[in-house]
Amino acid sequence: MMTVAAARALRDGTVCFVGIGAPSLAANLARRTHAPDLVLVYESGTIGAKPSVPPLSIGDGELAETADTVVSVPEIFTYWLQAGRIDVGFLGAAQIDRFANLNSTVIGPYDHPQVRLPGAGGAPEIAAACRSVIVLIRQNLRTFVDRLDFRTSVGFGDGPGHRERLGLRGGGPQLVITDLGVLRPDPRTCELVLCQLHPGVQLDEVRARTGWDLAVAEQLTVSEPPSDTELAALRALQRREAKGSLTSD
Repeated sequence: MMTVAAARALRDGTVCFVGIGAPSLAANLARRTHAPDLVLVYESGTIGAKPSVPPLSIGDGELAETADTVVSVPEIFTYWLQAGRIDVGFLGAAQIDRFANLNSTVIGPYDHPQVRLPGAGGAPEIAAACRSVIVLIRQNLRTFVDRLDFRTSVGFGDGPGHRERLGLRGGGPQLVITDLGVLRPDPRTCELVLCQLHPGVQLDEVRARTGWDLAVAEQLTVSEPPSDTELAALRALQRREAKGSLTSD
Protein backbone atom coordinates (compact mmCIF):
# COMPACT_ATOMS: atom_id res chain seq x y z
CA MET A 1 0.00 0.00 0.00
CA MET A 2 2.91 2.37 0.75
CA THR A 3 4.46 1.70 -2.66
CA VAL A 4 1.18 2.17 -4.51
CA ALA A 5 0.34 5.37 -2.61
CA ALA A 6 3.78 6.80 -3.43
CA ALA A 7 3.47 5.83 -7.10
CA ARG A 8 0.07 7.54 -7.34
CA ALA A 9 1.59 10.78 -6.03
CA LEU A 10 3.95 11.03 -9.02
CA ARG A 11 2.63 12.91 -12.04
CA ASP A 12 3.64 12.20 -15.61
CA GLY A 13 6.50 14.33 -16.88
CA THR A 14 7.85 15.39 -13.49
CA VAL A 15 11.53 15.08 -12.58
CA CYS A 16 11.96 12.75 -9.62
CA PHE A 17 15.08 12.24 -7.48
CA VAL A 18 14.87 8.54 -6.63
CA GLY A 19 16.47 6.46 -3.89
CA ILE A 20 17.03 2.72 -3.85
CA GLY A 21 14.41 0.38 -2.36
CA ALA A 22 10.80 1.48 -1.89
CA PRO A 23 11.21 4.88 -3.65
CA SER A 24 12.70 3.22 -6.72
CA LEU A 25 9.97 0.58 -6.74
CA ALA A 26 7.28 3.29 -6.45
CA ALA A 27 8.79 5.43 -9.22
CA ASN A 28 9.14 2.50 -11.59
CA LEU A 29 5.60 1.38 -10.77
CA ALA A 30 4.38 4.88 -11.74
CA ARG A 31 6.30 4.65 -15.04
CA ARG A 32 4.61 1.34 -15.84
CA THR A 33 1.10 2.54 -15.03
CA HIS A 34 0.06 6.21 -15.29
CA ALA A 35 3.32 8.16 -15.72
CA PRO A 36 5.36 6.76 -18.63
CA ASP A 37 7.23 10.07 -19.08
CA LEU A 38 8.32 10.37 -15.45
CA VAL A 39 12.00 11.40 -15.44
CA LEU A 40 14.01 9.35 -12.95
CA VAL A 41 17.21 10.88 -11.56
CA TYR A 42 19.52 8.81 -9.37
CA GLU A 43 22.25 10.20 -7.12
CA SER A 44 24.99 8.44 -9.10
CA GLY A 45 24.41 10.83 -12.02
CA THR A 46 21.91 9.03 -14.24
CA ILE A 47 19.16 11.21 -15.72
CA GLY A 48 16.11 9.70 -17.40
CA ALA A 49 16.90 6.15 -16.29
CA LYS A 50 14.42 3.49 -17.46
CA PRO A 51 15.46 0.32 -15.63
CA SER A 52 13.79 -2.93 -16.66
CA VAL A 53 14.49 -4.34 -13.20
CA PRO A 54 14.64 -2.49 -9.86
CA PRO A 55 18.28 -1.43 -9.38
CA LEU A 56 20.30 -3.00 -6.58
CA SER A 57 22.14 0.26 -5.85
CA ILE A 58 22.64 3.72 -7.32
CA GLY A 59 25.72 2.25 -9.05
CA ASP A 60 23.75 -0.49 -10.82
CA GLY A 61 24.79 -0.61 -14.48
CA GLU A 62 21.13 -0.94 -15.47
CA LEU A 63 20.65 2.74 -14.61
CA ALA A 64 23.48 4.03 -16.79
CA GLU A 65 22.61 1.72 -19.68
CA THR A 66 18.99 2.91 -19.82
CA ALA A 67 19.50 6.62 -18.97
CA ASP A 68 19.11 9.53 -21.37
CA THR A 69 22.45 10.81 -20.10
CA VAL A 70 24.95 10.31 -17.29
CA VAL A 71 26.63 13.24 -15.54
CA SER A 72 28.99 13.56 -12.60
CA VAL A 73 27.73 13.43 -9.00
CA PRO A 74 28.80 17.07 -8.37
CA GLU A 75 26.73 18.14 -11.39
CA ILE A 76 23.68 16.23 -10.15
CA PHE A 77 23.83 18.10 -6.86
CA THR A 78 24.95 21.59 -7.91
CA TYR A 79 23.25 22.04 -11.30
CA TRP A 80 20.17 19.84 -10.91
CA LEU A 81 19.29 19.49 -7.23
CA GLN A 82 20.59 22.58 -5.47
CA ALA A 83 19.54 24.82 -8.37
CA GLY A 84 15.91 23.76 -7.91
CA ARG A 85 15.50 21.65 -11.07
CA ILE A 86 14.10 18.57 -9.27
CA ASP A 87 10.32 18.44 -8.85
CA VAL A 88 10.01 15.59 -6.35
CA GLY A 89 12.50 13.90 -4.03
CA PHE A 90 12.05 10.80 -1.90
CA LEU A 91 13.38 10.48 1.64
CA GLY A 92 13.24 7.94 4.45
CA ALA A 93 14.53 8.14 8.02
CA ALA A 94 14.77 6.41 11.39
CA GLN A 95 12.79 9.20 13.10
CA ILE A 96 10.36 11.93 12.09
CA ASP A 97 8.73 14.64 14.23
CA ARG A 98 5.49 16.62 13.91
CA PHE A 99 7.13 19.18 11.60
CA ALA A 100 8.50 16.45 9.28
CA ASN A 101 12.12 16.94 10.34
CA LEU A 102 14.11 13.73 9.84
CA ASN A 103 16.83 11.85 11.70
CA SER A 104 19.11 9.38 9.93
CA THR A 105 22.23 10.00 12.04
CA VAL A 106 22.01 8.53 15.57
CA ILE A 107 19.59 7.10 18.10
CA GLY A 108 20.44 8.42 21.54
CA PRO A 109 23.03 11.10 22.43
CA TYR A 110 25.31 12.02 19.52
CA ASP A 111 28.55 11.45 21.47
CA HIS A 112 27.42 8.13 22.96
CA PRO A 113 24.61 6.85 20.73
CA GLN A 114 22.66 3.65 21.22
CA VAL A 115 22.74 3.19 17.45
CA ARG A 116 24.90 4.85 14.82
CA LEU A 117 22.81 5.20 11.65
CA PRO A 118 24.00 5.50 8.01
CA GLY A 119 24.04 9.30 8.20
CA ALA A 120 22.97 12.17 5.99
CA GLY A 121 24.23 11.28 2.52
CA GLY A 122 22.39 13.57 0.12
CA ALA A 123 19.25 13.76 2.27
CA PRO A 124 19.79 17.31 3.65
CA GLU A 125 20.21 18.68 0.11
CA ILE A 126 17.12 16.82 -1.11
CA ALA A 127 15.11 18.14 1.84
CA ALA A 128 16.40 21.67 1.25
CA ALA A 129 16.17 22.03 -2.51
CA CYS A 130 13.51 19.77 -4.09
CA ARG A 131 10.29 21.54 -4.98
CA SER A 132 8.49 18.92 -2.92
CA VAL A 133 9.51 15.90 -0.84
CA ILE A 134 7.76 12.59 -0.24
CA VAL A 135 8.74 10.73 2.93
CA LEU A 136 8.27 6.96 3.14
CA ILE A 137 8.44 5.64 6.70
CA ARG A 138 6.78 2.95 8.81
CA GLN A 139 4.74 4.36 11.66
CA ASN A 140 5.40 3.38 15.27
CA LEU A 141 6.56 4.97 18.53
CA ARG A 142 10.22 4.53 17.59
CA THR A 143 9.86 6.41 14.30
CA PHE A 144 7.14 9.02 15.04
CA VAL A 145 8.77 10.82 17.98
CA ASP A 146 7.98 14.03 19.84
CA ARG A 147 11.65 15.08 19.70
CA LEU A 148 14.34 13.85 17.33
CA ASP A 149 17.58 12.52 18.77
CA PHE A 150 19.35 14.37 15.93
CA ARG A 151 18.01 16.63 13.17
CA THR A 152 19.65 15.38 9.98
CA SER A 153 17.29 16.86 7.38
CA VAL A 154 15.04 19.88 7.84
CA GLY A 155 11.36 19.51 7.15
CA PHE A 156 9.67 22.62 8.54
CA GLY A 157 12.15 23.17 11.37
CA ASP A 158 10.43 24.60 14.44
CA GLY A 159 7.31 25.63 12.51
CA PRO A 160 6.07 28.39 10.18
CA GLY A 161 8.76 30.56 8.61
CA HIS A 162 11.72 28.40 9.66
CA ARG A 163 12.58 27.20 6.15
CA GLU A 164 12.45 30.78 4.88
CA ARG A 165 14.78 31.96 7.65
CA LEU A 166 17.25 29.26 6.67
CA GLY A 167 17.05 30.32 3.01
CA LEU A 168 15.95 26.87 1.80
CA ARG A 169 14.86 26.84 -1.84
CA GLY A 170 12.50 23.84 -1.83
CA GLY A 171 8.95 23.45 -0.60
CA GLY A 172 9.70 20.80 2.02
CA PRO A 173 7.84 17.54 2.71
CA GLN A 174 4.38 17.66 1.15
CA LEU A 175 3.48 14.02 1.73
CA VAL A 176 4.38 11.48 4.43
CA ILE A 177 3.32 7.96 3.51
CA THR A 178 3.33 5.26 6.17
CA ASP A 179 2.08 1.70 6.48
CA LEU A 180 -1.02 3.13 8.23
CA GLY A 181 -1.97 6.15 6.17
CA VAL A 182 -1.00 9.45 4.56
CA LEU A 183 -0.12 12.73 6.28
CA ARG A 184 0.27 16.25 4.86
CA PRO A 185 1.57 19.46 6.46
CA ASP A 186 -1.01 21.98 7.58
CA PRO A 187 -0.43 25.09 5.39
CA ARG A 188 -0.85 27.36 8.41
CA THR A 189 0.97 25.53 11.23
CA CYS A 190 3.27 23.27 9.15
CA GLU A 191 2.38 20.39 11.51
CA LEU A 192 1.69 17.00 9.97
CA VAL A 193 -2.02 16.15 9.69
CA LEU A 194 -3.40 12.66 9.11
CA CYS A 195 -5.48 12.90 5.92
CA GLN A 196 -5.95 9.29 4.83
CA LEU A 197 -6.16 5.87 6.45
CA HIS A 198 -5.14 2.80 4.50
CA PRO A 199 -7.85 0.14 4.15
CA GLY A 200 -8.45 -1.77 7.39
CA VAL A 201 -6.60 0.74 9.61
CA GLN A 202 -8.39 2.41 12.53
CA LEU A 203 -7.73 5.96 13.74
CA ASP A 204 -6.98 4.79 17.30
CA GLU A 205 -4.25 2.55 15.93
CA VAL A 206 -2.55 5.49 14.21
CA ARG A 207 -2.77 7.65 17.34
CA ALA A 208 -1.31 4.83 19.46
CA ARG A 209 1.71 4.67 17.12
CA THR A 210 2.43 8.42 17.18
CA GLY A 211 4.67 10.05 19.78
CA TRP A 212 2.72 13.31 19.85
CA ASP A 213 -0.90 14.46 19.89
CA LEU A 214 -1.70 13.74 16.26
CA ALA A 215 -3.68 16.28 14.25
CA VAL A 216 -6.44 14.71 12.15
CA ALA A 217 -8.17 16.21 9.10
CA GLU A 218 -11.86 17.02 9.44
CA GLN A 219 -12.54 15.01 6.29
CA LEU A 220 -10.48 11.89 6.97
CA THR A 221 -10.63 9.62 3.92
CA VAL A 222 -9.65 6.01 3.18
CA SER A 223 -7.01 5.24 0.55
CA GLU A 224 -8.26 3.52 -2.56
CA PRO A 225 -7.12 -0.12 -2.56
CA PRO A 226 -4.58 -1.05 -5.24
CA SER A 227 -6.18 -1.69 -8.62
CA ASP A 228 -5.67 -4.91 -10.55
CA THR A 229 -3.41 -3.01 -12.96
CA GLU A 230 -1.26 -1.62 -10.13
CA LEU A 231 -0.98 -5.00 -8.43
CA ALA A 232 -0.02 -6.76 -11.64
CA ALA A 233 2.67 -4.17 -12.43
CA LEU A 234 4.01 -4.20 -8.86
CA ARG A 235 4.18 -8.00 -8.70
CA ALA A 236 5.97 -8.10 -12.04
CA LEU A 237 8.54 -5.63 -10.72
CA GLN A 238 8.99 -7.64 -7.53
CA ARG A 239 9.52 -10.85 -9.52
CA ARG A 240 12.19 -9.08 -11.56
CA GLU A 241 13.74 -7.75 -8.34
CA ALA A 242 13.93 -11.25 -6.83
CA LYS A 243 15.38 -12.65 -10.05
CA GLY A 244 17.98 -9.88 -10.16
CA SER A 245 19.02 -10.56 -6.56
CA LEU A 246 19.51 -14.25 -7.30
CA THR A 247 21.52 -13.44 -10.39
CA SER A 248 23.76 -10.99 -8.52
CA ASP A 249 24.58 -13.65 -5.92
